[in-house]
Amino acid sequence: METNTVRRAELGGRPAGPGAAGPGVAGPGVAGGFRVLAPGLRWLLVTAAVLVGLAGIQLLVFTAHTGQYFAFTITSPLAAAFLGAGYWAAVPIEALAARQRHWANARVAVPAVLTFTVLTLAVTLTHLGQLHLGARYPAPTQAVTAAWLAIYTLVPALLATFLLRQARAPGTDPPRTAALPRWLRATLAAQAAALAGAGTALFAAPGPTAPAWPWHLTPMLAQATGAWLIALGVASAHVLIERDPRRLRPAAAGSIALPLLLAATLARYPHQFHWHTTTAIAYLTLLATMLLTGTAILTQGRPPTARGRAGEDIADSVGTVGADPHP
Repeated sequence: METNTVRRAELGGRPAGPGAAGPGVAGPGVAGGFRVLAPGLRWLLVTAAVLVGLAGIQLLVFTAHTGQYFAFTITSPLAAAFLGAGYWAAVPIEALAARQRHWANARVAVPAVLTFTVLTLAVTLTHLGQLHLGARYPAPTQAVTAAWLAIYTLVPALLATFLLRQARAPGTDPPRTAALPRWLRATLAAQAAALAGAGTALFAAPGPTAPAWPWHLTPMLAQATGAWLIALGVASAHVLIERDPRRLRPAAAGSIALPLLLAATLARYPHQFHWHTTTAIAYLTLLATMLLTGTAILTQGRPPTARGRAGEDIADSVGTVGADPHP
């Protein structure tokens, strides 16, 4: 097959003209006309994956010792474990996004991460007096707290900056490979609404809404939990926008990991969960829904045949098509 034919097919049938304005011309940050994930954003996603992995260790491994190993004390082990599960579930989202060649296949992770870091910074500044700052705390604990403040100040600023640069990069998105079935879109829409609604209530009005949650939450923990739920709602809504299983693999991995991790936390602290309340039933239903949607997206995105896998390989390596073999 001729090079121009392959390039034209991968660009959705548009001819790859020789001029600078042609859609098939590869410039900086472009692979075969497709916008690639910028190195700065890739580096930041890798760094974020490491940081959330460490935060998960602090909250899931040292759950009962947040007064020593975390930025603020969490007296409810189930509340701490919930936050830790969220951090660990974010690891595959950010790590898989960082591995993508094309921006379209990585961007599902970015708005949710940006939303979470901005909201968590707001929670931190609102409850600054509860952080482990001051001479009454051991030096290592103060160092952990200082790192927390630095991370949630720098990461959202850097992420917003890199996101703006990425949005201005030349190139287009690869064509969508498949559509999500109608039942999955409807389930994702309900999931996004439930997550965003519950998260907004906890974040905006922690006092009235925290008592209805299935475990004990202080106002700070209610807002921190709300930040996670809002970010998950943003991720679910973004899945609907992208609509292509190939672009949704990072989000799908997180959607599977989170309910499994949260189920493990309930098995670990069953007596702290208010099992017979309406919100507990809604919470468990939501976990099952997330597991279902994540699994369905991964199944939809799996190439059914060797020919399908070969087609994906062509899309991933399109940047090399037509390139000079002797750079």
